[in-house]
Amino acid sequence: MPTSPNPYRQALSRQAANHVPLTPLSLLDWAADVFPARLAVVHGDLRTDWQTYRRRCRQLGAALAAHDIGSGDTVAVLLPNTPPMLEAHYGVAMTGAVLNSINTRLDPGAVAFILEHSASKVLIVDREYAPLATEALALLGDKGGRLPLVVDVLDPVHEAECSAAGTALAAPASTLDYEAFLAGAPTGFEPRRPDDEFDAIGLNYTSGTTGDPKGVVVHHRGAYLNAVGNVLSWALPRHPIYLWTLPLFHCNGWCFPWTMAAVAGTNVCLRRVDPALIFELIGRHQVSHYCAAPIVHSMLLSAPAGLRAGIKHPVACMVAGAAPPAAMIGGMEQMGFDLTHVYGLTEVYGPAAVCMKHESWQDLALDERVRRNARQGVRYTMQEGLTVMDPETMVPVPADGETMGEVMFRGNIVMAGYLKNPKATEAAFQGGWFHTGDLGVIDPDGYVKLKDRSKDVIISGGENISSIEVEDALYLHPAVLTCAVIARPDPKWGETPLAIVETRPDQTPVDEADRAALAAELIEHCRKHLARYKCPREIRFEAIPKTSTGKIQKHVLRARIGSAGAIG
Repeated sequence: MPTSPNPYRQALSRQAANHVPLTPLSLLDWAADVFPARLAVVHGDLRTDWQTYRRRCRQLGAALAAHDIGSGDTVAVLLPNTPPMLEAHYGVAMTGAVLNSINTRLDPGAVAFILEHSASKVLIVDREYAPLATEALALLGDKGGRLPLVVDVLDPVHEAECSAAGTALAAPASTLDYEAFLAGAPTGFEPRRPDDEFDAIGLNYTSGTTGDPKGVVVHHRGAYLNAVGNVLSWALPRHPIYLWTLPLFHCNGWCFPWTMAAVAGTNVCLRRVDPALIFELIGRHQVSHYCAAPIVHSMLLSAPAGLRAGIKHPVACMVAGAAPPAAMIGGMEQMGFDLTHVYGLTEVYGPAAVCMKHESWQDLALDERVRRNARQGVRYTMQEGLTVMDPETMVPVPADGETMGEVMFRGNIVMAGYLKNPKATEAAFQGGWFHTGDLGVIDPDGYVKLKDRSKDVIISGGENISSIEVEDALYLHPAVLTCAVIARPDPKWGETPLAIVETRPDQTPVDEADRAALAAELIEHCRKHLARYKCPREIRFEAIPKTSTGKIQKHVLRARIGSAGAIG
């Protein structure tokens, strides 16, 4: 061991000239300084260049600062994928405040809880969500909670549509118009950079399956690194044209509002998901990239082929959420879209793992190529660790593709913690790793493959059955659009697999005889791909409950199973 002082630590020091806290705000300045006239935002007939985009973000920051919004404050938004939502991802942070992007499909009670728990001082609301905001604020007022300043947004591209959905916000709070709010901002505003890159930049509430949602706090450092990580892990080129099919309220759009600044790309806004409009915008604007949950990709695959007419250029797409079925990956490939599979959670800023493709995979048969691409993969370039461990011993499982454990992350792209919930934060970080609650295996090549959520594993006769494995088999059948496999009580085996199936429109059974025939066909189909004990004992055809981001809500299905295994 050396006994003399470390000369590098003695002679060198961290100072303003050689150290600046990392923040996505620097990415906006870079894009606006280097490519000021390049197109940054497209929304209908509106066109905004990077210089103007930055100016509007600064106006929002100035207007918020003029209303005493600063460090430690929270600004909530109820906005679709429109320019004000993109502006909020920079303007709020310029004051030192934290952006709370609220899921627009929540019920008023959940929105009221989030506003109260986050102590939001400002609520920026699109006119379409005025009824939701009005009811949530009324609930908050009834509980004696502090009411935020409300800023009302009327989308000029969809003015008639939004006005029909909700008149000006009838809320028990002072209300300002968004454009007037920006226009009245004082001049001379200097955007604030974080003193510490660990300062919070975003607050995202999980869609908890039980109890109240948890507020996930993300910091400037992680947001910056994951924004750049998206570039590296997806091999994004300079100036991509990015379509906002992914809700911006979901994990801050997987950090892509900040990623687009890092590559001076173009944000093409999309107010709501519609396959015909998506294909139209891809063709009209030559969209090169988009991200979406599996359900959106399924919608595109099921859409009439004529909608894709005229799209001849390469399109790269990213999918995350539930593990995508192999049939979806193969289908997108056949459609000519290059699908990249990523994996993550709100607690890791959205995607933090990617199924990184190898050139040698292109020489494999389609089935094998699809199997490899269906895995969750390896850590993002900017993430320090991804592994599968026994959660009790914290020992990694062998890389044999068989031994299951809990998937865990560690590194800079992990949340700061849960707001006002130290107990949950401590549990999530036990042993120096973030515990995802997902079960998986490690293949011999080091790639992680999800097997299930820990609560979704079916234990039948002492054998563990992966619901995802059964779902993958079902998705190989051409009649299956969406499926969910859950455990149902069984007096002999304890549990057996029950499959809930949504069929493709042209394959929908018309009567009981058709349903019985298709159910028998699906069970026999599964037996060709799985061990018999893993196959569903019953198939039911009905709507599957999903979250607003397309995740299947198995807990809702389980809650509807009675003692006899009946649903309804």
